[in-house]
Amino acid sequence: MPDLASNSKFLLQMRGIDKSFPGVHALQNVSLALQRGEVLALVGENGAGKSTLIKVLGGAHLPDDGEILLDGQRVQVATPTAARRVGVSVIYQEFNLVPDLTVRENIFLGQELTKSGFVRISDERRNVVALFEKMGLKMDSETRCRDLTVAQQQKVEIAKALSVDARIIVMDEPTAALTTQEADHLFAIIQDLQAHGIGIIYISHRLDEVFEVADRVMVLRDGEHVGTREIDAVSRERLIEMMVGRPIESEFPKHTAEVGAERLRVENLCRGEVVRNVSFTVRAGEVLGFAGLAGGGRTETMRMVFGADTPDAGRIYLDGSETIIRNPRDAIRNGICLLTEDRKNQGLVLGHSVRENFGLPNLDRFLRWPFVDRGQERSEFAGYVERLKIKLANQEEPAANLSGGNQQKVVLAKWLARYADIIIFDEPTRGIDVGAKFEIYLLMNKLAEEGKAIIMISSELPEILGMSDRVIVMHEGEIKGEIVDVANTRQEDILSMAIT
Repeated sequence: MPDLASNSKFLLQMRGIDKSFPGVHALQNVSLALQRGEVLALVGENGAGKSTLIKVLGGAHLPDDGEILLDGQRVQVATPTAARRVGVSVIYQEFNLVPDLTVRENIFLGQELTKSGFVRISDERRNVVALFEKMGLKMDSETRCRDLTVAQQQKVEIAKALSVDARIIVMDEPTAALTTQEADHLFAIIQDLQAHGIGIIYISHRLDEVFEVADRVMVLRDGEHVGTREIDAVSRERLIEMMVGRPIESEFPKHTAEVGAERLRVENLCRGEVVRNVSFTVRAGEVLGFAGLAGGGRTETMRMVFGADTPDAGRIYLDGSETIIRNPRDAIRNGICLLTEDRKNQGLVLGHSVRENFGLPNLDRFLRWPFVDRGQERSEFAGYVERLKIKLANQEEPAANLSGGNQQKVVLAKWLARYADIIIFDEPTRGIDVGAKFEIYLLMNKLAEEGKAIIMISSELPEILGMSDRVIVMHEGEIKGEIVDVANTRQEDILSMAIT
Protein backbone atom coordinates (compact mmCIF):
# COMPACT_ATOMS: atom_id res chain seq x y z
CA MET A 1 0.00 0.00 0.00
CA PRO A 2 1.41 3.46 -0.89
CA ASP A 3 2.41 5.81 1.89
CA LEU A 4 -0.72 7.88 2.42
CA ALA A 5 1.16 10.40 4.52
CA SER A 6 2.88 11.81 1.43
CA ASN A 7 -0.05 13.87 0.13
CA SER A 8 1.75 15.60 -2.75
CA LYS A 9 2.35 12.30 -4.54
CA PHE A 10 -1.30 11.51 -5.03
CA LEU A 11 -4.06 13.01 -7.09
CA LEU A 12 -6.68 11.23 -4.98
CA GLN A 13 -6.73 9.71 -1.52
CA MET A 14 -9.67 8.02 0.18
CA ARG A 15 -8.83 7.41 3.85
CA GLY A 16 -10.55 5.12 6.32
CA ILE A 17 -13.82 4.90 4.40
CA ASP A 18 -16.55 3.11 6.34
CA LYS A 19 -20.08 2.46 5.12
CA SER A 20 -22.91 0.29 6.46
CA PHE A 21 -26.38 -0.55 5.20
CA PRO A 22 -29.09 -2.43 7.11
CA GLY A 23 -27.63 -5.85 7.77
CA VAL A 24 -24.47 -5.23 5.71
CA HIS A 25 -21.12 -3.65 6.66
CA ALA A 26 -20.17 -2.79 3.06
CA LEU A 27 -16.85 -0.99 3.71
CA GLN A 28 -14.60 -1.33 6.72
CA ASN A 29 -11.80 1.24 7.06
CA VAL A 30 -10.90 1.15 3.35
CA SER A 31 -8.17 3.42 1.97
CA LEU A 32 -7.26 4.06 -1.67
CA ALA A 33 -4.60 6.18 -3.35
CA LEU A 34 -4.41 7.20 -7.02
CA GLN A 35 -1.53 8.95 -8.76
CA ARG A 36 -1.74 11.32 -11.74
CA GLY A 37 -1.76 9.52 -15.06
CA GLU A 38 -2.16 6.15 -13.35
CA VAL A 39 -4.60 3.30 -13.99
CA LEU A 40 -5.49 1.69 -10.68
CA ALA A 41 -7.47 -1.52 -11.13
CA LEU A 42 -10.01 -2.22 -8.40
CA VAL A 43 -10.93 -5.91 -8.18
CA GLY A 44 -12.80 -8.26 -5.89
CA GLU A 45 -15.74 -10.60 -5.77
CA ASN A 46 -19.30 -9.36 -6.18
CA GLY A 47 -20.35 -7.82 -2.89
CA ALA A 48 -16.73 -7.06 -1.95
CA GLY A 49 -17.51 -3.32 -1.75
CA LYS A 50 -16.13 -2.03 -5.05
CA SER A 51 -19.30 -0.33 -6.24
CA THR A 52 -20.00 1.09 -2.77
CA LEU A 53 -16.52 2.63 -2.62
CA ILE A 54 -16.99 4.17 -6.06
CA LYS A 55 -20.43 5.52 -5.14
CA VAL A 56 -18.85 7.22 -2.14
CA LEU A 57 -16.29 8.83 -4.44
CA GLY A 58 -19.00 9.75 -6.95
CA GLY A 59 -21.25 11.36 -4.35
CA ALA A 60 -24.01 8.75 -4.60
CA HIS A 61 -23.38 7.52 -1.03
CA LEU A 62 -22.27 9.45 2.04
CA PRO A 63 -19.66 7.53 4.06
CA ASP A 64 -20.26 6.86 7.74
CA ASP A 65 -16.60 7.66 8.39
CA GLY A 66 -13.46 8.61 6.50
CA GLU A 67 -12.29 11.42 4.24
CA ILE A 68 -11.50 12.20 0.58
CA LEU A 69 -8.52 14.30 -0.48
CA LEU A 70 -7.70 15.74 -3.90
CA ASP A 71 -4.14 17.02 -4.34
CA GLY A 72 -3.78 16.70 -0.58
CA GLN A 73 -6.78 18.92 0.17
CA ARG A 74 -9.83 17.51 1.90
CA VAL A 75 -13.03 17.82 -0.18
CA GLN A 76 -16.71 17.24 0.53
CA VAL A 77 -18.39 15.03 -2.07
CA ALA A 78 -21.98 14.95 -0.86
CA THR A 79 -23.72 14.67 -4.25
CA PRO A 80 -22.91 13.52 -7.80
CA THR A 81 -22.94 17.18 -8.86
CA ALA A 82 -20.34 17.96 -6.22
CA ALA A 83 -18.22 15.06 -7.50
CA ARG A 84 -18.33 16.36 -11.05
CA ARG A 85 -17.51 19.85 -9.80
CA VAL A 86 -14.23 18.65 -8.28
CA GLY A 87 -13.35 16.67 -11.41
CA VAL A 88 -14.63 13.13 -10.69
CA SER A 89 -16.51 11.38 -13.50
CA VAL A 90 -17.99 7.89 -13.01
CA ILE A 91 -19.07 5.37 -15.63
CA TYR A 92 -21.30 3.08 -13.61
CA GLN A 93 -21.74 -0.60 -14.45
CA GLU A 94 -25.50 -0.11 -14.62
CA PHE A 95 -26.44 2.48 -17.21
CA ASN A 96 -27.85 5.86 -16.18
CA LEU A 97 -29.31 6.94 -19.50
CA VAL A 98 -32.76 8.49 -19.99
CA PRO A 99 -34.33 6.22 -22.63
CA ASP A 100 -36.57 8.87 -24.23
CA LEU A 101 -33.75 11.40 -24.67
CA THR A 102 -31.38 11.38 -27.63
CA VAL A 103 -27.71 10.40 -27.44
CA ARG A 104 -26.75 14.11 -27.54
CA GLU A 105 -29.26 15.07 -24.85
CA ASN A 106 -28.00 12.30 -22.56
CA ILE A 107 -24.36 13.32 -23.00
CA PHE A 108 -25.10 16.96 -22.12
CA LEU A 109 -27.79 16.26 -19.51
CA GLY A 110 -27.12 18.60 -16.58
CA GLN A 111 -24.37 20.42 -18.49
CA GLU A 112 -26.29 21.78 -21.48
CA LEU A 113 -24.68 24.38 -23.73
CA THR A 114 -27.00 27.39 -23.56
CA LYS A 115 -27.28 30.98 -24.73
CA SER A 116 -29.95 33.38 -23.48
CA GLY A 117 -31.79 30.46 -21.90
CA PHE A 118 -31.85 28.33 -25.07
CA VAL A 119 -29.91 25.13 -25.74
CA ARG A 120 -27.28 25.56 -28.48
CA ILE A 121 -28.16 22.32 -30.24
CA SER A 122 -25.81 22.88 -33.19
CA ASP A 123 -22.86 23.42 -30.83
CA GLU A 124 -23.75 20.28 -28.88
CA ARG A 125 -23.92 18.29 -32.11
CA ARG A 126 -20.48 19.53 -33.19
CA ASN A 127 -19.03 18.60 -29.81
CA VAL A 128 -20.57 15.13 -29.99
CA VAL A 129 -19.19 14.58 -33.51
CA ALA A 130 -15.70 15.55 -32.31
CA LEU A 131 -16.04 13.31 -29.26
CA PHE A 132 -17.22 10.36 -31.35
CA GLU A 133 -14.34 10.86 -33.80
CA LYS A 134 -11.91 10.68 -30.88
CA MET A 135 -13.60 7.48 -29.73
CA GLY A 136 -13.71 6.00 -33.24
CA LEU A 137 -17.47 5.74 -32.86
CA LYS A 138 -20.09 5.99 -35.61
CA MET A 139 -23.49 6.83 -34.18
CA ASP A 140 -26.28 9.31 -34.92
CA SER A 141 -26.36 11.77 -32.02
CA GLU A 142 -30.11 12.28 -32.47
CA THR A 143 -31.01 8.60 -31.96
CA ARG A 144 -33.08 8.01 -28.84
CA CYS A 145 -31.26 5.88 -26.31
CA ARG A 146 -34.17 3.44 -26.02
CA ASP A 147 -33.41 2.39 -29.62
CA LEU A 148 -29.75 1.55 -28.93
CA THR A 149 -28.27 -1.86 -28.29
CA VAL A 150 -26.63 -2.61 -24.94
CA ALA A 151 -23.18 -2.15 -26.51
CA GLN A 152 -24.18 1.23 -27.98
CA GLN A 153 -25.56 2.39 -24.62
CA GLN A 154 -22.23 1.49 -23.02
CA LYS A 155 -20.42 3.68 -25.56
CA VAL A 156 -22.74 6.60 -24.79
CA GLU A 157 -21.94 6.21 -21.08
CA ILE A 158 -18.23 6.35 -21.89
CA ALA A 159 -18.79 9.42 -24.07
CA LYS A 160 -20.64 11.14 -21.19
CA ALA A 161 -17.68 10.62 -18.89
CA LEU A 162 -15.20 11.91 -21.49
CA SER A 163 -17.34 14.99 -22.24
CA VAL A 164 -16.60 16.67 -18.91
CA ASP A 165 -13.33 18.20 -17.79
CA ALA A 166 -12.53 15.33 -15.46
CA ARG A 167 -9.33 14.80 -13.48
CA ILE A 168 -10.38 11.35 -12.29
CA ILE A 169 -12.44 8.90 -14.34
CA VAL A 170 -13.89 5.76 -12.80
CA MET A 171 -14.75 2.96 -15.22
CA ASP A 172 -16.94 0.22 -13.73
CA GLU A 173 -16.96 -2.78 -16.11
CA PRO A 174 -16.64 -0.51 -19.19
CA THR A 175 -16.06 -3.36 -21.67
CA ALA A 176 -18.85 -5.66 -20.44
CA ALA A 177 -20.91 -5.05 -23.59
CA LEU A 178 -18.08 -4.27 -26.03
CA THR A 179 -16.46 -6.43 -28.69
CA THR A 180 -12.74 -7.17 -28.57
CA GLN A 181 -12.05 -4.51 -31.19
CA GLU A 182 -14.14 -1.92 -29.34
CA ALA A 183 -12.37 -2.76 -26.09
CA ASP A 184 -8.98 -2.29 -27.77
CA HIS A 185 -10.08 1.16 -28.91
CA LEU A 186 -11.13 2.00 -25.36
CA PHE A 187 -7.69 0.97 -24.11
CA ALA A 188 -6.12 3.38 -26.63
CA ILE A 189 -8.35 6.16 -25.24
CA ILE A 190 -7.23 5.25 -21.71
CA GLN A 191 -3.58 5.61 -22.74
CA ASP A 192 -4.34 9.05 -24.15
CA LEU A 193 -6.06 10.08 -20.91
CA GLN A 194 -3.04 8.88 -18.92
CA ALA A 195 -0.74 10.97 -21.10
CA HIS A 196 -2.78 14.02 -20.09
CA GLY A 197 -2.35 13.26 -16.38
CA ILE A 198 -5.86 11.96 -15.78
CA GLY A 199 -6.10 9.30 -13.08
CA ILE A 200 -8.27 6.28 -13.85
CA ILE A 201 -9.86 3.75 -11.49
CA TYR A 202 -10.66 0.67 -13.57
CA ILE A 203 -13.05 -1.98 -12.24
CA SER A 204 -13.26 -5.24 -14.14
CA HIS A 205 -13.80 -8.95 -13.58
CA ARG A 206 -11.85 -9.65 -16.77
CA LEU A 207 -8.37 -10.23 -15.43
CA ASP A 208 -6.79 -10.17 -18.89
CA GLU A 209 -7.87 -6.52 -19.12
CA VAL A 210 -6.52 -5.75 -15.65
CA PHE A 211 -3.07 -7.01 -16.59
CA GLU A 212 -3.22 -5.14 -19.90
CA VAL A 213 -4.24 -1.66 -18.74
CA ALA A 214 -3.40 -1.32 -15.02
CA ASP A 215 -0.30 0.08 -13.35
CA ARG A 216 -1.37 -1.14 -9.91
CA VAL A 217 -4.18 -3.35 -8.67
CA MET A 218 -6.13 -2.99 -5.41
CA VAL A 219 -8.10 -5.92 -3.99
CA LEU A 220 -11.22 -5.73 -1.82
CA ARG A 221 -12.77 -8.73 -0.09
CA ASP A 222 -15.85 -8.65 2.16
CA GLY A 223 -15.64 -4.87 2.47
CA GLU A 224 -11.99 -4.81 3.53
CA HIS A 225 -8.81 -3.77 1.75
CA VAL A 226 -6.78 -6.95 1.20
CA GLY A 227 -3.81 -5.31 -0.52
CA THR A 228 -2.50 -3.17 -3.37
CA ARG A 229 0.24 -4.43 -5.69
CA GLU A 230 2.22 -3.25 -8.68
CA ILE A 231 0.72 -5.12 -11.61
CA ASP A 232 4.13 -6.51 -12.61
CA ALA A 233 4.64 -7.89 -9.11
CA VAL A 234 1.57 -10.13 -8.89
CA SER A 235 0.65 -13.25 -10.84
CA ARG A 236 -2.82 -14.04 -12.11
CA GLU A 237 -3.04 -17.00 -9.72
CA ARG A 238 -2.00 -14.90 -6.73
CA LEU A 239 -4.47 -12.16 -7.65
CA ILE A 240 -7.34 -14.67 -7.82
CA GLU A 241 -6.31 -16.07 -4.44
CA MET A 242 -6.33 -12.54 -2.94
CA MET A 243 -9.81 -11.96 -4.35
CA VAL A 244 -11.50 -15.16 -3.22
CA GLY A 245 -9.43 -15.96 -0.13
CA ARG A 246 -8.44 -19.39 -1.37
CA PRO A 247 -6.48 -20.89 -4.29
CA ILE A 248 -8.44 -21.94 -7.37
CA GLU A 249 -6.71 -24.67 -9.36
CA SER A 250 -8.44 -23.93 -12.68
CA GLU A 251 -10.56 -21.02 -13.89
CA PHE A 252 -12.56 -23.38 -16.11
CA PRO A 253 -13.29 -26.62 -14.24
CA LYS A 254 -14.83 -28.36 -17.24
CA HIS A 255 -16.06 -31.92 -16.64
CA THR A 256 -17.18 -33.74 -19.75
CA ALA A 257 -20.55 -35.37 -19.09
CA GLU A 258 -21.96 -38.38 -20.87
CA VAL A 259 -23.73 -37.04 -23.94
CA GLY A 260 -27.15 -38.52 -24.58
CA ALA A 261 -29.95 -38.17 -27.09
CA GLU A 262 -30.80 -35.05 -29.05
CA ARG A 263 -32.98 -32.71 -26.98
CA LEU A 264 -33.31 -29.68 -29.26
CA ARG A 265 -33.08 -29.29 -33.02
CA VAL A 266 -33.51 -25.98 -34.84
CA GLU A 267 -33.94 -25.93 -38.62
CA ASN A 268 -33.60 -22.92 -40.93
CA LEU A 269 -34.62 -20.29 -38.39
CA CYS A 270 -34.97 -16.86 -40.01
CA ARG A 271 -35.91 -13.34 -38.95
CA GLY A 272 -35.22 -10.61 -41.50
CA GLU A 273 -31.51 -9.94 -41.93
CA VAL A 274 -30.81 -10.52 -38.25
CA VAL A 275 -31.03 -14.33 -38.33
CA ARG A 276 -30.64 -16.21 -41.62
CA ASN A 277 -31.21 -19.94 -42.02
CA VAL A 278 -29.76 -20.96 -38.67
CA SER A 279 -29.77 -24.70 -37.92
CA PHE A 280 -28.21 -26.56 -35.01
CA THR A 281 -28.76 -29.36 -32.50
CA VAL A 282 -27.91 -29.82 -28.82
CA ARG A 283 -27.97 -33.09 -26.90
CA ALA A 284 -28.53 -34.10 -23.30
CA GLY A 285 -25.40 -33.59 -21.20
CA GLU A 286 -23.84 -31.27 -23.77
CA VAL A 287 -22.66 -27.66 -23.45
CA LEU A 288 -23.03 -25.99 -26.85
CA GLY A 289 -21.18 -22.68 -27.05
CA PHE A 290 -22.24 -19.85 -29.35
CA ALA A 291 -19.44 -17.42 -30.22
CA GLY A 292 -19.25 -14.35 -32.45
CA LEU A 293 -19.15 -10.59 -32.39
CA ALA A 294 -21.86 -8.46 -30.83
CA GLY A 295 -24.78 -8.17 -33.25
CA GLY A 296 -23.91 -11.46 -34.93
CA GLY A 297 -27.35 -12.92 -34.28
CA ARG A 298 -26.65 -15.20 -31.31
CA THR A 299 -29.02 -13.54 -28.84
CA GLU A 300 -31.65 -12.98 -31.53
CA THR A 301 -31.60 -16.69 -32.39
CA MET A 302 -32.11 -17.76 -28.79
CA ARG A 303 -34.91 -15.24 -28.25
CA MET A 304 -36.82 -17.00 -31.04
CA VAL A 305 -36.12 -20.43 -29.56
CA PHE A 306 -37.54 -19.10 -26.28
CA GLY A 307 -40.57 -17.52 -27.98
CA ALA A 308 -39.65 -13.96 -27.04
CA ASP A 309 -39.47 -13.00 -30.74
CA THR A 310 -41.42 -14.44 -33.67
CA PRO A 311 -39.43 -16.00 -36.53
CA ASP A 312 -40.27 -15.45 -40.20
CA ALA A 313 -39.55 -19.11 -40.89
CA GLY A 314 -38.00 -22.18 -39.34
CA ARG A 315 -38.85 -25.20 -37.23
CA ILE A 316 -38.06 -26.27 -33.68
CA TYR A 317 -37.99 -29.90 -32.56
CA LEU A 318 -37.92 -31.14 -28.97
CA ASP A 319 -36.95 -34.76 -28.41
CA GLY A 320 -37.56 -35.40 -32.12
CA SER A 321 -41.07 -33.93 -32.28
CA GLU A 322 -41.84 -30.60 -33.92
CA THR A 323 -42.99 -28.08 -31.32
CA ILE A 324 -44.70 -24.73 -31.86
CA ILE A 325 -43.36 -22.06 -29.50
CA ARG A 326 -45.41 -18.88 -29.81
CA ASN A 327 -44.27 -17.17 -26.61
CA PRO A 328 -42.09 -17.67 -23.52
CA ARG A 329 -44.98 -19.41 -21.74
CA ASP A 330 -44.91 -22.13 -24.40
CA ALA A 331 -41.14 -22.43 -24.03
CA ILE A 332 -41.30 -22.73 -20.23
CA ARG A 333 -44.09 -25.29 -20.51
CA ASN A 334 -41.84 -27.33 -22.83
CA GLY A 335 -38.86 -27.21 -20.47
CA ILE A 336 -36.85 -24.38 -22.07
CA CYS A 337 -35.54 -21.47 -20.01
CA LEU A 338 -33.46 -18.43 -20.95
CA LEU A 339 -31.10 -16.41 -18.76
CA THR A 340 -31.21 -13.14 -20.66
CA GLU A 341 -28.22 -11.01 -21.61
CA ASP A 342 -29.76 -7.94 -19.91
CA ARG A 343 -30.67 -9.22 -16.45
CA LYS A 344 -31.89 -5.84 -15.16
CA ASN A 345 -34.40 -5.05 -17.90
CA GLN A 346 -35.39 -8.55 -18.94
CA GLY A 347 -34.45 -10.92 -16.13
CA LEU A 348 -35.62 -9.15 -12.99
CA VAL A 349 -38.31 -6.82 -11.66
CA LEU A 350 -35.91 -4.59 -9.74
CA GLY A 351 -38.48 -2.98 -7.46
CA HIS A 352 -39.75 -6.35 -6.22
CA SER A 353 -38.11 -8.48 -3.58
CA VAL A 354 -35.68 -11.24 -4.50
CA ARG A 355 -38.22 -13.75 -3.17
CA GLU A 356 -40.92 -12.41 -5.48
CA ASN A 357 -38.53 -12.49 -8.44
CA PHE A 358 -37.71 -16.10 -7.66
CA GLY A 359 -41.38 -16.99 -7.44
CA LEU A 360 -42.65 -15.25 -10.58
CA PRO A 361 -42.04 -18.07 -13.11
CA ASN A 362 -42.91 -20.67 -10.47
CA LEU A 363 -46.30 -19.39 -9.29
CA ASP A 364 -48.08 -22.40 -10.74
CA ARG A 365 -46.30 -24.56 -8.16
CA PHE A 366 -46.63 -22.16 -5.24
CA LEU A 367 -50.26 -21.15 -5.88
CA ARG A 368 -52.87 -22.34 -3.41
CA TRP A 369 -55.76 -20.58 -5.09
CA PRO A 370 -56.35 -17.72 -4.58
CA PHE A 371 -53.21 -17.31 -2.45
CA VAL A 372 -49.50 -17.93 -2.89
CA ASP A 373 -47.93 -20.34 -0.40
CA ARG A 374 -45.25 -17.94 0.87
CA GLY A 375 -43.86 -20.56 3.23
CA GLN A 376 -43.09 -22.99 0.43
CA GLU A 377 -41.75 -20.15 -1.72
CA ARG A 378 -39.41 -18.94 1.03
CA SER A 379 -38.27 -22.47 1.90
CA GLU A 380 -37.43 -23.38 -1.69
CA PHE A 381 -35.70 -20.06 -2.35
CA ALA A 382 -33.65 -20.47 0.84
CA GLY A 383 -32.28 -23.71 -0.60
CA TYR A 384 -31.08 -21.93 -3.74
CA VAL A 385 -29.64 -19.03 -1.70
CA GLU A 386 -27.47 -21.57 0.10
CA ARG A 387 -26.70 -23.62 -2.99
CA LEU A 388 -25.70 -20.64 -5.14
CA LYS A 389 -24.18 -18.65 -2.24
CA ILE A 390 -26.37 -15.62 -2.93
CA LYS A 391 -25.43 -12.68 -0.71
CA LEU A 392 -28.50 -10.77 0.50
CA ALA A 393 -29.71 -9.23 3.74
CA ASN A 394 -33.01 -11.12 3.63
CA GLN A 395 -35.49 -12.51 1.12
CA GLU A 396 -37.56 -9.31 1.15
CA GLU A 397 -34.62 -7.17 -0.04
CA PRO A 398 -35.38 -5.43 -3.37
CA ALA A 399 -33.55 -7.04 -6.29
CA ALA A 400 -32.17 -3.59 -7.18
CA ASN A 401 -30.06 -3.60 -3.99
CA LEU A 402 -28.04 -6.68 -4.93
CA SER A 403 -24.69 -6.62 -6.69
CA GLY A 404 -24.65 -7.60 -10.35
CA GLY A 405 -23.33 -11.08 -9.63
CA ASN A 406 -25.92 -11.79 -6.98
CA GLN A 407 -28.68 -10.52 -9.26
CA GLN A 408 -27.47 -13.02 -11.87
CA LYS A 409 -27.65 -15.80 -9.29
CA VAL A 410 -31.26 -14.89 -8.45
CA VAL A 411 -32.16 -15.14 -12.15
CA LEU A 412 -30.41 -18.49 -12.29
CA ALA A 413 -32.22 -19.72 -9.16
CA LYS A 414 -35.69 -18.96 -10.51
CA TRP A 415 -35.01 -20.94 -13.68
CA LEU A 416 -33.36 -23.85 -11.89
CA ALA A 417 -36.56 -24.13 -9.88
CA ARG A 418 -38.44 -24.82 -13.14
CA TYR A 419 -36.46 -28.05 -13.60
CA ALA A 420 -36.01 -27.18 -17.27
CA ASP A 421 -34.39 -29.67 -19.64
CA ILE A 422 -32.87 -27.05 -21.98
CA ILE A 423 -31.11 -24.11 -20.36
CA ILE A 424 -29.93 -21.16 -22.45
CA PHE A 425 -27.27 -18.99 -20.79
CA ASP A 426 -26.82 -15.64 -22.58
CA GLU A 427 -23.57 -14.09 -21.26
CA PRO A 428 -23.95 -15.98 -17.94
CA THR A 429 -20.89 -14.47 -16.27
CA ARG A 430 -21.01 -10.89 -17.55
CA GLY A 431 -20.16 -8.58 -14.67
CA ILE A 432 -19.47 -11.48 -12.30
CA ASP A 433 -16.28 -11.99 -10.33
CA VAL A 434 -13.90 -14.89 -10.83
CA GLY A 435 -15.08 -16.72 -7.71
CA ALA A 436 -18.75 -16.52 -8.72
CA LYS A 437 -17.84 -17.53 -12.26
CA PHE A 438 -16.17 -20.64 -10.89
CA GLU A 439 -19.33 -21.51 -8.97
CA ILE A 440 -21.49 -21.06 -12.08
CA TYR A 441 -19.13 -23.26 -14.11
CA LEU A 442 -19.40 -25.98 -11.47
CA LEU A 443 -23.17 -25.64 -11.59
CA MET A 444 -23.14 -25.96 -15.39
CA ASN A 445 -21.10 -29.16 -15.00
CA LYS A 446 -23.66 -30.51 -12.55
CA LEU A 447 -26.58 -29.63 -14.82
CA ALA A 448 -24.86 -31.36 -17.73
CA GLU A 449 -24.22 -34.43 -15.59
CA GLU A 450 -27.95 -34.46 -14.78
CA GLY A 451 -28.68 -34.71 -18.50
CA LYS A 452 -29.63 -31.08 -19.13
CA ALA A 453 -28.89 -29.64 -22.57
CA ILE A 454 -27.04 -26.36 -22.17
CA ILE A 455 -26.55 -23.56 -24.69
CA MET A 456 -24.06 -20.87 -23.68
CA ILE A 457 -23.65 -17.56 -25.50
CA SER A 458 -20.46 -15.80 -24.45
CA SER A 459 -18.27 -12.99 -25.77
CA GLU A 460 -15.38 -14.22 -23.64
CA LEU A 461 -13.45 -16.62 -25.84
CA PRO A 462 -11.52 -18.25 -22.96
CA GLU A 463 -14.88 -19.08 -21.40
CA ILE A 464 -16.23 -20.50 -24.68
CA LEU A 465 -13.16 -22.69 -25.14
CA GLY A 466 -12.94 -23.60 -21.46
CA MET A 467 -16.54 -24.77 -20.95
CA SER A 468 -17.97 -25.89 -24.31
CA ASP A 469 -18.16 -29.38 -25.81
CA ARG A 470 -18.91 -27.91 -29.24
CA VAL A 471 -18.82 -24.33 -30.52
CA ILE A 472 -20.93 -22.65 -33.20
CA VAL A 473 -19.62 -19.36 -34.59
CA MET A 474 -22.05 -16.76 -35.98
CA HIS A 475 -21.49 -13.63 -38.07
CA GLU A 476 -24.10 -11.24 -39.46
CA GLY A 477 -26.96 -13.60 -38.68
CA GLU A 478 -25.44 -16.71 -40.20
CA ILE A 479 -23.55 -19.72 -38.87
CA LYS A 480 -19.99 -19.46 -40.17
CA GLY A 481 -18.61 -22.64 -38.71
CA GLU A 482 -18.79 -25.37 -36.10
CA ILE A 483 -15.89 -26.45 -33.90
CA VAL A 484 -15.91 -30.01 -32.62
CA ASP A 485 -12.29 -30.35 -31.44
CA VAL A 486 -12.57 -27.56 -28.88
CA ALA A 487 -9.51 -28.64 -26.87
CA ASN A 488 -7.21 -27.97 -29.84
CA THR A 489 -8.83 -24.73 -30.94
CA ARG A 490 -7.29 -21.28 -30.43
CA GLN A 491 -9.09 -18.01 -29.82
CA GLU A 492 -7.69 -16.77 -33.13
CA ASP A 493 -9.48 -19.62 -34.93
CA ILE A 494 -12.83 -18.45 -33.59
CA LEU A 495 -12.13 -14.79 -34.36
CA SER A 496 -11.19 -15.55 -37.95
CA MET A 497 -14.59 -17.22 -38.42
CA ALA A 498 -16.44 -14.44 -36.60
CA ILE A 499 -15.15 -11.59 -38.79
CA THR A 500 -15.42 -13.15 -42.26
